[in-house]
Amino acid sequence: MMVNFRQFDVYRTTRALVFIIVLLFPISGIAEDYIVGSGDVLKITVYNHNDLLTTVRVTDDGFIAMPLLGQVKVQGMNTSEITTELTKLLASGYIVNPQVNIFIEEFRSKKVVVLGHVNKPGLVELRGTTNFLEIMSQAGGLKDGAGETATIKRVKNGKQEVIVLNLKSMVEGGDLHQNIAIFDGDTIYISEGGTCYVTGEVSKPNGYPCAQGATVLKLITLAGGFTGKASKSGISIVRMVENKKTVLKDVELSTPVITDDIIVVPESFF
Repeated sequence: MMVNFRQFDVYRTTRALVFIIVLLFPISGIAEDYIVGSGDVLKITVYNHNDLLTTVRVTDDGFIAMPLLGQVKVQGMNTSEITTELTKLLASGYIVNPQVNIFIEEFRSKKVVVLGHVNKPGLVELRGTTNFLEIMSQAGGLKDGAGETATIKRVKNGKQEVIVLNLKSMVEGGDLHQNIAIFDGDTIYISEGGTCYVTGEVSKPNGYPCAQGATVLKLITLAGGFTGKASKSGISIVRMVENKKTVLKDVELSTPVITDDIIVVPESFF
């Protein structure tokens, strides 16, 4: 039996929602609350002083090289604080009323790891304050077969914390309280969705996603419903229990299903 792993409608909605979120709240190159770290690349301009235009990478020990000023420590500062510091230093005997602007050209110091069922797993650079849906957008969105949960592991105050997000609730229920901020060092794992199989007298026998809470009726609906020859009272489920095949006979349409169940819809003899 060939299996076509189809995506839940909710996940097509997720990708659309990610796109909308990014449009409404774009990731800005100027992140005033972003704490600069080693590896970040800053473009610094001083109004009406083109000779001071510089693009510089923050060193491992947290310094930048600035014309006139030499080495300036920026470790632990956000861009607004660095702007204030450079303005103060330049005003101390160099320039009258300097107007400094800072643009972050490359974000290199803060990263998260995204694993599991996304299109581009791996390291994702944090660009200022970043939420979960923005990270999903940077990771290329969810792959077909993704599950309904995202697990975030982070270290807080020296202790590991595990946060579980319900993607279905976020999208179908509009619960954007779960669209939480993501921090440097977080690891995000997108679970794989389970698959159940429907065979026999249904319109489209195949494998279909069966998330938590799925029932026999839902799977038969995904399979296009009963054919005209189907017996609706003799449905069975073939299930592996402790590595042994078990057959559940004459199940109700409301019976919950679990991953790898095979739903068999027999032909009516009447």
